[in-house]
Amino acid sequence: QVQLVESGGGLVQAGGSLRLSCAASGRTFSNYAMGWFRQAPGKEREFVAAISWSGTSTYGPNSVKGRFTISRDNAKNTVYLQMNSLKPEDTAVYYCAARTFMSPSRLKSEYRYWGQGTQVTVSS
Repeated sequence: QVQLVESGGGLVQAGGSLRLSCAASGRTFSNYAMGWFRQAPGKEREFVAAISWSGTSTYGPNSVKGRFTISRDNAKNTVYLQMNSLKPEDTAVYYCAARTFMSPSRLKSEYRYWGQGTQVTVSS
């Protein structure tokens, strides 16, 4: 069993930055690929970024490429999402997820464990 707890969300003005953290329990964290997804009101949950056990990353929408960076610290059982140049359209609940494979995936159905989410609100 893996438990994920996100933190770091909040209210920020457009152009600002936030760093989300996701702390994982369990001794096998380093074997799991990790992902970040987000869900805006009335929309489907969408893939944002993912990272393999070794640190290879992949990103979702073109709108986040170059602005968001995913990273992980296996010694701390933590994955991060650094978000810069935030836009109002980035407003959503952001979820951390763990996949019981070493390679990342863009599909939410392939992630077994999920956090409860952290709200990110970007004001214009």
